[in-house]
Amino acid sequence: MNDSVFTPVLPQAPTLGEVVKQLLPQGWAKLVQPIAASTITTDTQGLVAGEVHLDTMTGKVPAYRAHPDQNGKFPVVLVIQEIFGVHEHIKDVCRRLAKQGYFAIAVDHYHRWGDVTKFTDNQEIFAKVVNHVPDSQVMSDLDTAVVFAGASGKGDTSKLAVTGFCWGGRITWTYCVHNPKVNAGVAWYGRLVAPSKAPLQPAYPVEFAAILKVPVLGLYGKEDAGISVANVEQMREALKAAGNTVSNIVLYDGAPHAFYADYRPSYRKEAAEDGFKRMLAWFKQYGVA
Repeated sequence: MNDSVFTPVLPQAPTLGEVVKQLLPQGWAKLVQPIAASTITTDTQGLVAGEVHLDTMTGKVPAYRAHPDQNGKFPVVLVIQEIFGVHEHIKDVCRRLAKQGYFAIAVDHYHRWGDVTKFTDNQEIFAKVVNHVPDSQVMSDLDTAVVFAGASGKGDTSKLAVTGFCWGGRITWTYCVHNPKVNAGVAWYGRLVAPSKAPLQPAYPVEFAAILKVPVLGLYGKEDAGISVANVEQMREALKAAGNTVSNIVLYDGAPHAFYADYRPSYRKEAAEDGFKRMLAWFKQYGVA
């Protein structure tokens, strides 16, 4: 395991941990609770849903999957966790997608380093887990999830999409470069420009825009304290310079970071509902339906 410390590119550049601390001043212990009246809970009626285990080269890794309780195969959506792991909100997103006819699966990418849903503060999450998770391992885990979905007999991996939130938003862009067999990706407020350099996360979306072939829809908020409108415009320019006319980024007025997280004060109902509709339409447009 590589325990190297992040080295800032610029003296004034905040680390990812510092950004998250700014975005989440209440601390994770409070934020994991369903503190908002807007919290959505999707039932499992008509679904097969629950924890499964993926066989990886480093042992079994847990994942949450949900799909319709029907005969046949279903288009596959990889759901990538927030910075805080595969908690109830991410599981609920899987069920929401399953209700739409998808085989949705969320891998616990932090499993080898610890269960962040049990941690009590943001610094602990970064010091013990996030800073140690290599992109290469995440890519491998997602590849394994695709194999699992296909081998289950319920996932149609020829129709493959990926979506992720926050930490998972950046991973969404990254996986779409790693696996060109993905039909479509939807990245929710994932970092586009590196706040600092680290060998375990060697590149950010703006750096590999030139080689992105998979159509990706980015959903971002104009009031995001950690991902500026300037960063979004930088990504748009990088895509334009690469001649990428299929990917697109939507900016929502008045929306902060994590505007889809209905269990948190950051939730913005109108933007969240519009984003979900856009995501489904994006999947359908590119054959994942």
